[in-house]
Amino acid sequence: MIALDWTLVVPGFLAGAVAAALFLGGLALGIRFALRRQSPALVLFLSAALRMAALLGLGWWVAGLGLQAIAAFAIGFLLTRTIIVAVVRSGEAPRCN
Repeated sequence: MIALDWTLVVPGFLAGAVAAALFLGGLALGIRFALRRQSPALVLFLSAALRMAALLGLGWWVAGLGLQAIAAFAIGFLLTRTIIVAVVRSGEAPRCN
């Protein structure tokens, strides 16, 4: 049986959850700003570049902690993303105007 080091799993999972929330929040803001511009391509490009850089930076830090931390990061990211997408698709998410 594999022994889990919870001092690696918990921070990895939490970092993945935070990364997913920030990534999807940045995506929503980037799209909102882009729709208000005449040429949305630059806004979308900058939004994507910032989100990718932040996600890779956080992932790089978590990967330095160890394999269990990066696996927990991926699980936390995917679980949080799944929950956020399900809530938004259900129409129950609060709208920011």
